[in-house]
Amino acid sequence: MIIDTHVHVYPPDVIRDFEKISEREDYFKLLCHGKIHKWATYEDVIEQMDKDGIEKSWIFGFAFKDLGLCRHCNNYVIEAVKKHPNRFQGLAVVPPLSLGADEEIARCAEEGLIGVGELFPGGQGFDIDDVRQTWRLVGTTQEAGMVLLFHTAEPVGHDYPGKGNVGPREGAQFCMNHPEAKVVFAHFGGGLWLYELMPEMKRYLRNARYDTAALPWLYTPHILQAMKSADVLEKLFYGSDFPILSFGRYERAIKGVLEMGKDISDLLGHNVEKFLVPRG
Repeated sequence: MIIDTHVHVYPPDVIRDFEKISEREDYFKLLCHGKIHKWATYEDVIEQMDKDGIEKSWIFGFAFKDLGLCRHCNNYVIEAVKKHPNRFQGLAVVPPLSLGADEEIARCAEEGLIGVGELFPGGQGFDIDDVRQTWRLVGTTQEAGMVLLFHTAEPVGHDYPGKGNVGPREGAQFCMNHPEAKVVFAHFGGGLWLYELMPEMKRYLRNARYDTAALPWLYTPHILQAMKSADVLEKLFYGSDFPILSFGRYERAIKGVLEMGKDISDLLGHNVEKFLVPRG
């Protein structure tokens, strides 16, 4: 089983009207005008999943600053999940500090979505390391039994559109503030996993997980070996960042450094399945 936990989908009218939307959404403008940006509807995702042998995908819309636009994306994700319930699991997007965000999360949970994300702290203007800004988000998602997915990035290396400045320090503080949260940090958590080699941080990060999104552009495949040596490979999820990248690039990287068997099957699906098992 292959589960892709990082897939972006866009309603057709958002694709059509992206220039108009860009006029009032700076972060969206930054990303959608980038050289590597691509669009995908949920039908495009299904087509690529069939080509790549992906059984299930986590899909989500763009995390706008405007709650109305987020709600529009959420409705599209809900539609996709209802049309393809065996292929999609959906996440909701909200601007966490906006009035009505908690009600929108609750609505999406009732519609069957399993989480909230991928949220962009830099683009949406909130700090994940400030408990005053995150307590309501965490409380609402916990009450609904939902997971969280945050965009994070490495604090060193080359810059790129949307990289932002949320990385290991901010992710670690979020986990220390909210040990109850089930949270996935995209893009290897910007390196947060490395600090699980510190005994106290391993305790603080026990509910944290990481995804592989953008691996071919950020790291050599040997990062997977490093995570295995650090005993955190079991916390890593396969995430493609589709439509920017698809499975082929990852398959070559994964099979080039990991032996066929448990490590690969866990990374490609079993780790996610275990993470979603309800507590208690």
